[in-house]
Amino acid sequence: MTSETQHKTDCLIIGSGAAGLTLALSIADKVDVIILSKSVLKEGSTLYAQGGIAAVFDENDSIDSHVQDTLIAGANLCDKQAVTYTASNAKTSMQWLIDQGVPFDQIKDQDGTKRYHLTREGGHSHRRILHAADATGKAVQTTLLDKVRQHPRIKLLERYNALDLITDTKLGLTGNRVHGAYVWNRNLERVESISAKFVALATGGASKVYQYTSNPDIASGDGIAMAWRAGCRVANMEFNQFHPTSLYHAKAQNFLITEAMRGEGAYLRRPDGSRFMPEFDQRAELAPRDIVARAIDFEMKRLGADCMFLDISHKDEQFIIEHFPTIYATCLKVGLDITKEQIPVVPAAHYTCGGVMTDLSGKTDLDNLFAIGEVAYTGLHGANRMASNSLLECIVFAHGAAKHILSTLDKVPEPHKISHWDESRVTTSEEDVFISHTWHELRLIMWDYVGIVRSNRRLNKALKRIELIKQEIDEFYASFRVSNNLLELRNLAQVAQLIVVSALSRKESRGLHFTSDYPETLPVSSPTVLDPS
Repeated sequence: MTSETQHKTDCLIIGSGAAGLTLALSIADKVDVIILSKSVLKEGSTLYAQGGIAAVFDENDSIDSHVQDTLIAGANLCDKQAVTYTASNAKTSMQWLIDQGVPFDQIKDQDGTKRYHLTREGGHSHRRILHAADATGKAVQTTLLDKVRQHPRIKLLERYNALDLITDTKLGLTGNRVHGAYVWNRNLERVESISAKFVALATGGASKVYQYTSNPDIASGDGIAMAWRAGCRVANMEFNQFHPTSLYHAKAQNFLITEAMRGEGAYLRRPDGSRFMPEFDQRAELAPRDIVARAIDFEMKRLGADCMFLDISHKDEQFIIEHFPTIYATCLKVGLDITKEQIPVVPAAHYTCGGVMTDLSGKTDLDNLFAIGEVAYTGLHGANRMASNSLLECIVFAHGAAKHILSTLDKVPEPHKISHWDESRVTTSEEDVFISHTWHELRLIMWDYVGIVRSNRRLNKALKRIELIKQEIDEFYASFRVSNNLLELRNLAQVAQLIVVSALSRKESRGLHFTSDYPETLPVSSPTVLDPS
């Protein structure tokens, strides 16, 4: 615990998942780094990522095939340059993770030679998914975190919320650069400041804006909201991925059933045991997530069922336990033996495909501000994220940002002096029930009106209520001292508004955005770009 209220560093990284840790390790030999973590350092979406990371390691596969699969999954809304850049740098990035010590699964050939086991997931035409059993994210997170903890030039600040970016505009200066950030020290319950030559947003997505999500509580869109308030454009916010298969059980909330299970032959079934995916797509269970999620949603509503079922019990028992040990153990704890029984599943908010606009180096509209990982819109995902491209995006774009930072380090002047946070005009609130009530209301509105299937009527109703909620939050924020829950609520409301405005502006159905008012897909389309100026 620190007694400082003002900190200074070369690079401030907000977020401690795969993107933030990779960036830190890639620059820390030459610059001082502070990593800010809202919770404990290991907590975040990376930790819970099960499936794996896509890269071409098979001689029968190709980068072009990976590119084409991604473009198809993205419903022709991906930026081909970004897709090609990511796929071309995938093997190098995976080799970097291997060199750090990430224990990807290996198998032995008949001659005893070891090679990496490659699995397949929805949307992929080849086996190209490197994985560490069914807990790849955990393996990446723990390996990189161990490296970061040992590095002498990396300072770790746990239980710190980023509050707002400090820009030229905020300091009353002419220019377009970031100088650091105000942060909330949750341990000492006070606002502190961090000045930095470079700031990187690695804060993850915004799935917590929905009532049901597969991601941890910290996924509250903080980086997107902060960047927007600071003057950065955002894009494709209407494309929120609902993971098709989240475990439906009262004792295991937010637990994801990896897509790799369908890649290894699991079937989706109705309560009567019949399969339904072949009726929706020729790829059946291997169709991209948007198609599978809508199919499950459709069947649940048609039948009035609480869930559908994922069945891998027809596979060999040892194969199931060996490939999906985490899922097997978790399900067993709640009384489900997946080697013999079907798994009850429902869709849940999972991945934010849009975010802060960046170039291939992770640079945003603000000088010296970067966005990497799920917080960013790079053009990779388009209208739907393809499985196992997300962790890949974190690593590839973190390396791109690192390269740019190191190449411009000597050219960037020291940040401007930052003023202390002024709390003289606020008091401690005794109305915290407002925060909890509004939080619940906001997430329920998003789930009911801005979910898997949308309409103009529902979207407009949501927007009116969100705008009122935002006004109420702004009034509360101006009057009372900050807190973790208030900061998250403020950011969630901002992100919710961006999602709805983006959804209303798209006059078609494409990928993850399906609206009953415009069910057809336009022949030509482009990203939805929102500009705060």
